[in-house]
Amino acid sequence: MAQTIGFYGAAETVTGSRHLLNVGKHTILVDCGLFQGNKELRQRNWQDLPIPPQEIDAVVITHAHLDHVGWLPRLVKEGYRGPIYATPATIELARISLPDSGRLQEEDARYSNKHHSSHNPDLPLYDEKDAYECLKFFKPVPYNQLHELPGHSHLRFMPAGHILGSAFADITFEDGTNILMSGDLGRYNTPIIKDPTHVEAADYLVIESTYGDRLHSHEDPLDKICSIVNETMKAGGTLLIPSFAIGRTQELLYYFRVLQDQGRLPRIPVYIDSPMAVSVTRVYAAAHEDLDEEMLASVAAGKSELEPEGVTLVRDRELSKALNSQKGPLVIISGSGMANGGRITHHLQQRLGIPSTTVLFTGYQAEGTLGRRLIEGAESVHIHGVEIDVRARIEKVNALSAHADQAEMMRWLGGFKKAPKQTFIVHGEPPAQAALQKKIEEELGWSTVIPTQGEEFTLA
Repeated sequence: MAQTIGFYGAAETVTGSRHLLNVGKHTILVDCGLFQGNKELRQRNWQDLPIPPQEIDAVVITHAHLDHVGWLPRLVKEGYRGPIYATPATIELARISLPDSGRLQEEDARYSNKHHSSHNPDLPLYDEKDAYECLKFFKPVPYNQLHELPGHSHLRFMPAGHILGSAFADITFEDGTNILMSGDLGRYNTPIIKDPTHVEAADYLVIESTYGDRLHSHEDPLDKICSIVNETMKAGGTLLIPSFAIGRTQELLYYFRVLQDQGRLPRIPVYIDSPMAVSVTRVYAAAHEDLDEEMLASVAAGKSELEPEGVTLVRDRELSKALNSQKGPLVIISGSGMANGGRITHHLQQRLGIPSTTVLFTGYQAEGTLGRRLIEGAESVHIHGVEIDVRARIEKVNALSAHADQAEMMRWLGGFKKAPKQTFIVHGEPPAQAALQKKIEEELGWSTVIPTQGEEFTLA
């Protein structure tokens, strides 16, 4: 019985991960993410999959970032009623992120209709109610536990080291052939969660390539953060940190706590202006299955590495608005991480034009996002329909990425004892994909392919 894989997202782009496995008469969807970035990419969220959702038998989710999980409410809205398999921590994070995404979809539609009169009003891709509905279909599968899938296939999750709950999805078909879906590959020796699992073999491999063409900086993130906070304090300014609510905010809290313990962090107000990040931080603290040994030891000792002293967790919208009139020095950590939505856009609108403001980016900025334009040196940007002159200082910490860089990808791939029959390179912009493909073929001698959107392959 032949199996096939079709690529309907994250093909020659970074977002929208959706991979369809056909197993005889059965279909399994691996990841169900939102396309993010420029308008052309976002428009793809309105396009249907090649088969009706009712004909999909199961969904497998590698982790809870929206570019891997954020289209699930739409899938359910259009008729999907099967199981959605994910690790327990991924499900807990999805319970937070998906309703939040639904609310944002509704807000964006309301804003568009308020400012652009039309006979055809904009509708949300899905709403908060749709998001809560899709949560009913999640089924937990712990790490390293074999779970049966339709078509006599089996699933096993292994820690991927990317964010809490992130997993490689190892799917074995009835004939014994297996395909390993990397989701997003994490890094080695990062705080809080376990390192990526060492893997020795797979018949087929789907690997991400976000940083396939570069190496992360070896700068010490503690030194960089400490330096920027001190400079902000001396200038009496504001440090704005656009941050992903899942993963990055918790890492920043960890580093702020370490700097405090070392006596290097000045007394400066720090606000976590993200209700979602506040909820996610509590999930991180409780998910012992995912924590590395150092973090588990801290928890056992009754010490909270994710709650620095003097940090204010902001849930209330009015308190968030009040921050706009607060004078520095202060630090505001707020979503979204690419500055393409969320509360951070309001803070940027208020403070980008002030020279004493510093904006610190701590992760990947996809093409077409406000974050990408800022780090590329835009002199002015449009936020909520208003043109803002950029007078703030723009900085980036490269060492904090949750994605493996080229060297780390090659280190992980080097653990394979034999080459996969085919390696599919996804989830990257074309230059990054091409660079990783060249590296793999030259150093490992593997057969690789970069799928295009909608392309399908037979897995013999």
